[in-house]
Amino acid sequence: MKHFTLPKDGGLIETNLPNDVLHAYERIKTEIFPDSTHGSEVIAKQIVEAVNGFRKSKPGRKFKLGLTTGTSPVSLYKWLARYYEEGKISFKDVEIFSLDEYYPVVNDRKAYGRNRTLFGEFVEKVDVSPENIHIPYTTLPHDKISEFCAEYEKMARELDILVMGVGENGQIGFNEAGASETSRTRLVRLSYKSRKRQSANFSNVNDTPEMAITMGIDTMLSAKRIILLAWGENKAEIIRKIVEEPVNPAYAASFLQHHNNITLYADEMSASGLTRIISPWLIGPCDWTPKFIRKAVIWLCQTVHKPILKLTLGDYLENGLGEMLELFGPYDKINIGVFNDLQHTITGWPGGKPNADDSTRPVKSAPFPKKVLIFSPHPDDDVISMGGTFIRLVEQGHDVHVAYETSGNVAVHDDVVLQHMDAAHQLGFANEFEKVKALVDSKRPGEPEPRELLEIKGAIRRSEARGAVRSFGLNDNTNVHFLNLPFYESGGIKKNPRTQADVDIIKKLLMDLKPDQIYMAGDLADPHGTHRVCTEAALEAVEQLLDEGQKWLEATTIWLYRGAWMEWELGRVDMAVPLSPDELIKKRHAIFRHLSQKDIVPFPGDDPREFWQRAEDRTQTTASSYNDLGMAEYQAIEVFLKLK
Repeated sequence: MKHFTLPKDGGLIETNLPNDVLHAYERIKTEIFPDSTHGSEVIAKQIVEAVNGFRKSKPGRKFKLGLTTGTSPVSLYKWLARYYEEGKISFKDVEIFSLDEYYPVVNDRKAYGRNRTLFGEFVEKVDVSPENIHIPYTTLPHDKISEFCAEYEKMARELDILVMGVGENGQIGFNEAGASETSRTRLVRLSYKSRKRQSANFSNVNDTPEMAITMGIDTMLSAKRIILLAWGENKAEIIRKIVEEPVNPAYAASFLQHHNNITLYADEMSASGLTRIISPWLIGPCDWTPKFIRKAVIWLCQTVHKPILKLTLGDYLENGLGEMLELFGPYDKINIGVFNDLQHTITGWPGGKPNADDSTRPVKSAPFPKKVLIFSPHPDDDVISMGGTFIRLVEQGHDVHVAYETSGNVAVHDDVVLQHMDAAHQLGFANEFEKVKALVDSKRPGEPEPRELLEIKGAIRRSEARGAVRSFGLNDNTNVHFLNLPFYESGGIKKNPRTQADVDIIKKLLMDLKPDQIYMAGDLADPHGTHRVCTEAALEAVEQLLDEGQKWLEATTIWLYRGAWMEWELGRVDMAVPLSPDELIKKRHAIFRHLSQKDIVPFPGDDPREFWQRAEDRTQTTASSYNDLGMAEYQAIEVFLKLK
């Protein structure tokens, strides 16, 4: 299965650029890859080479390999297991040391613990000897833990390679804000914030362990080599801080700057906040495409706090943009060109304006009306992410269809189900309350939910999605499609692998509709997250149909929207759809139809805002950004990237 990366449009020319120049702003050397799969392949090859070389140079000794928990190493573990199957490496004489584990771990560690991914994706697929697997897993009484940690500390020091993921708040293992650089393997009490993050692995935060055993920062620094992993745009801000800013105890991972043999491996999205990505003209020569020129000018505006048409020659020269001036100046010509370019992204006609001159519009006027297909990973992403544009497409007369790619069933709280059952009974329908309550009570932490309960939750989300689109006039019988992609239907947080079965469902819908426009999620926060998997499945379906000779797809335009948390950089934007105050309220009311996701979402993350608040704040911030650059002032703006 292929992996989706955003198209490149200009940037730093790294060819023949000396390493010390390329990494000039980095306190931790960073290697950037298109996605986690490519990066993990490189890391896996390095581990194979290191283990095999060690075996030759130091026969009789065991290689000590420290491995991280969580989801960051999933791709790496798959590569290592693959190389084992191909006979390129044996792990017989490799000692495995895990970074951390909950305390106490209940029942089976493989199902409940932090190390279930390590076991399921790696240990159980290779030839590691059981006696060589070291995990801070214990049901020892509390008064024995200090002794256990001291013993684990002795074994885990001076690892040959230590592989670690970095948390969104800069935590490494369970070393969080305020952890000491001299800390060693120990028992720590988890903060409520930490338990809330971990609660996705349990039924709720109350069932999440209150303590954990973790390697300390000093333990980690004793390793001979450290490999850090960071995948996804949700890591971008913290990666910038730990890589380019001074050591700060608020971000435990920043202490790793003190190690003399460390490399951070990042994908393009997690590295997107680094200087060599944000402002590469400060580092070396660049490929100056029109989009990249726009990116540089917007960066300059935000740096000097001026609109585009007020930028001066001095602003350009004093902020490292001399090369661009030499190639495309004078500066006022650049200003006017970028102003016009950005202004032409704005349109009130996302489906194209009929019988209009479309030479400078982002969407062609013909055909009109268009057949439009909106892919929504969950049953509410459509109205949350692009609800205003969705409403406008319907009201402007296009034949709009929405496809909900997954059921979203695991995101319905049990209390919501029981409330629905009670309401049905009060309305005179069969009394199923006790039966459903028994299903709820039968749930076990870490195990898939009962299928019958999931069916009820899926039905609730389908009814909410229908109600949302009915609120602005879409026919919920003919123009709403529930795909229920199989990869999602695991019954738990961890999903099944994406397969051809998922792609085939999407291919059939595309063939049935033959849309002129397709909208899909462009979120890349989590390499294994639902949004990304859905988008990759949809793009693969398009590619397969093109390979099969479906030429009509060559005229179809694909637009990428973002979720409730992040927005496209204005330098990337191809279409900006402004919303009036009334349209913003219509969008809000559509989001409100998703009652099961209001206030009590099981896995809301650290952001306390409801989805409608996040969506409005994001679109209003975008409108404000356009205004700051000298564009017209709008209430809100939804923006899209055109996938070529």
